[in-house]
Amino acid sequence: MRVSSVSKRKSEEERAMTELRSVSISGELLLDMHSLNNEAAEGNQQITRMVHIVNQDGELAVVNAVSGDMLKHIQAEHLHALAKTRGLPLCAGCRVFDANRVNKDTEFIDALPTDDYTEGLDRLIQHCAVDDAEGILVTAGKRSMARKSTVEFGWLVGLPDRTRTESYFHVKYDPRSRGEGSGDETGANVGQNIFYRPASSGVYAAVCTIEVSRIGWNDLSREYAIPDADRKARVKSVLESVALTFIEPAGAQRNTQNPHILGFRGVVSVSTGPVPAPTVSPLSTDFRAQVEAIAEQLNRSWPGSVTVHGFDSLSEFSRVMTDLAEAV
Repeated sequence: MRVSSVSKRKSEEERAMTELRSVSISGELLLDMHSLNNEAAEGNQQITRMVHIVNQDGELAVVNAVSGDMLKHIQAEHLHALAKTRGLPLCAGCRVFDANRVNKDTEFIDALPTDDYTEGLDRLIQHCAVDDAEGILVTAGKRSMARKSTVEFGWLVGLPDRTRTESYFHVKYDPRSRGEGSGDETGANVGQNIFYRPASSGVYAAVCTIEVSRIGWNDLSREYAIPDADRKARVKSVLESVALTFIEPAGAQRNTQNPHILGFRGVVSVSTGPVPAPTVSPLSTDFRAQVEAIAEQLNRSWPGSVTVHGFDSLSEFSRVMTDLAEAV
């Protein structure tokens, strides 16, 4: 059932001027010796993810990168853990972190109304905090239904002159080589598999936007589908999960190539008005100044609606995000 009384207590304009609308992160993340995102393997050579970009001077470059899909998966994993700890509602798929999420919850899908898309979206938002925040495409059951994500990640892109990728020699250990030897009658080595694995180090440009005001919001009815207390619990968990994504960037090869995180510097912009929180790619050397200048111009039309918080370390970034979560 739709919680229409929530939206009636305040007009949309009043709510927008007193609550978070959006949060954007622009930062340079310094990672050493990682292999978080690989494309494939050719023979005994593992191939890391490389992308073509254009730098601020209009020059082409090929750099190592981590896809936004990977970052979104990391953030969803952190949100899943926070939701379980805090007892937030989860669908059958999200309870076990299944990639199909609510599509795995066949009883719930079958009970959705087929003649009222708005009511169906209300029920979906109320049913699962992860599907609400992360977005979902319902393809099971009697009908399809889409929920747009409230969290958006760009690619984690290496700065062209400050990122390098190398391939390192590895060999599978065979204890027989210490005793009877691993060679067969032909003299060939048996079991000693040689392979090459990449590792990248450098400064990476990170961009992320959180549409805070859309958490729990039904885009069709233009009303919140859950009570204020429940929505605030979800907002807090989403903000914290994004912070944890940069504190612990899970991904490929972490068992032997856990990234060395040396630093994180940038800005967090926050909007409490009808304008979005600005973000500028750290591929631009003056991205911090640009974000601050954009915020200043937006505040000319909507005074006090945008604030910018700078940070020069991972601990300062954590403090900014924790302050935002606690202020919800």
